[in-house]
Amino acid sequence: MEVQKSLATAVPRKGASVSFLFKLIGLWLCCCGLWAAPAQAQEAAADTVAVEATVPNWPDDSLGRRTPRGTVEGFIQAISEQNYVKAALYLNLDSALQQPQRGEKLAHALQRLLDQGGEILPYAFISDTSSGRSNDNLGPNLDRVGSATVNGENFDLFLEMIESPEGGPIWLFSSQTVQRIPVDIEQASKPIADQVMPSVVVEKKWGGVPVGHWLSLLLIAALAYAVAWCIIMGLRYVLRRTWKKAREESVAGLIQAFSLPIQLYLALRLAIWASQTAGISIIVRQKFSALTIIATVVLFLLLIWRLIDVFGLYLQRRMIARRHQAGLSAVLFLRRGAKLAVVVFGVIAVLGTLGFDVTTGIAALGVGGLALALGAQKTVENFVGSVTLIADQPIRVGDFCKVGDTVGTVETIGMRSTRIRTNDRTIVTIPNGDFSSQRIENYAHRDRIWFHPTFGVRCDTSPEQIRYLLVELRAILYAHPKIDPTSARVRFVGIGASSFNLEVFSYVLTSDFDEFLEIQEDLLLRMMDVINASGTSFAFPSQTLYLGRDTGLEQEKTQSAEEQVKKWRENDELQLPRFSPERIASLRNTIPYKSKDEK
Repeated sequence: MEVQKSLATAVPRKGASVSFLFKLIGLWLCCCGLWAAPAQAQEAAADTVAVEATVPNWPDDSLGRRTPRGTVEGFIQAISEQNYVKAALYLNLDSALQQPQRGEKLAHALQRLLDQGGEILPYAFISDTSSGRSNDNLGPNLDRVGSATVNGENFDLFLEMIESPEGGPIWLFSSQTVQRIPVDIEQASKPIADQVMPSVVVEKKWGGVPVGHWLSLLLIAALAYAVAWCIIMGLRYVLRRTWKKAREESVAGLIQAFSLPIQLYLALRLAIWASQTAGISIIVRQKFSALTIIATVVLFLLLIWRLIDVFGLYLQRRMIARRHQAGLSAVLFLRRGAKLAVVVFGVIAVLGTLGFDVTTGIAALGVGGLALALGAQKTVENFVGSVTLIADQPIRVGDFCKVGDTVGTVETIGMRSTRIRTNDRTIVTIPNGDFSSQRIENYAHRDRIWFHPTFGVRCDTSPEQIRYLLVELRAILYAHPKIDPTSARVRFVGIGASSFNLEVFSYVLTSDFDEFLEIQEDLLLRMMDVINASGTSFAFPSQTLYLGRDTGLEQEKTQSAEEQVKKWRENDELQLPRFSPERIASLRNTIPYKSKDEK
């Protein structure tokens, strides 16, 4: 019920599936107790790696008591052989308790205490250095290795370091711990497992342990799995019935991803608790201690693996819906890379738990990875470039753009390169590393298009004619319905070698380039009519040799343009240097023009 309440409180009312994910991860870590386990693993690893700079030349201890782990392993091995004389040598017996029979009884009693609910830390969490664990706040001569219960009172099991007669440290179960062990072995009650099992499987032993304990452990594991399965299935049923989002595909995928790892870990914890309660021999439980750590690590990595699949499938569907091939390729690549990292981390963690020195392997892996990265530098560069293109999205498939000197339409964005279809209908392939570092001009995101021709009229054009052109050309821009009036302007910008230059500046209210070409064509023709009506003409940058008499300017048109300007000046209607707002309003949309949508 506590797990059910915790899971219910972890479900958000209105949050998205990502919020739900983080809460479930928090629940998983709380249930598994992985907040403490990694810390213990790191401490043990630090103890293993922290080798003294100069190791004294001590003689070897025949019982392996130079380190805390060696002492615990030796004690477990001795009681499994039922050699309690040897087991007593791992206890720190004071001078009053030096009788051999007393030591044997205490060793046997300690075994019984451990069998009936006591525990020893997994070997991977016990220091394997002669100095012991230095960061446990217990002092330099004490290490905690487990706990036991006497008369309902729980106490810790400590090892203490003493100096051997031959020199060097020796680790023994501390005198304080030995004093807490019942002197009389009969004070330790018979384990529950021995009480309920037939006498034949209790008396017959295998590996120093009754055969019934091995069989009971298998039965407990099966029952724990069944109970955990029922609990998880019940929780999933309650979630589906009480929470609507649990029936949605994304949230259902998250629940499915969490279900199996939590179920297996819950079964593991139930099996450990039941084996301690039933009094399964510490010898059996300690043989499987490393497996419990490995199972915890594997289950956590299984959870990460399943979450990678869930989010990978979610992102795949989004990329497919958007027809984003490059994004889809990146998702598949990153999902494979993440799974590979999970496998590598899992192998290293398992080998470290089993006692292998993984530092050399990690160093070799780092050197190999560096060499591979240097050899595949261009490949990595292109991959990073593709990730940049996907994340920043300066272009998309179908966009018309200019990249460096290449102009065309983007056809595909791959993991290594991007392909552009040019106006010549050729395909240009650009590596993504180069693509992402170049200047990219994307024409597809324009909200309007710039119309900016420059007209050069003949140098014999009179000032009045230029004023006429300035007024009439601006009037066309203001009157045209597809021109933004706030940007429209026509200016006399300079006198060239063979022309007077008039610059036209305005924005056409369209993002479709084909429509822009239609509007530009209409504007240019109208402006050509105005220039022709002014009596002047376009200037040519070439020299012309006239063999006949030049008729010069048409006097009638020139006089008409000058009279019009004179009339504007007399009536104070010369719209220079700028048009009045009233005049702009009167000209707006007076030119009949059919837009593309009206055809």
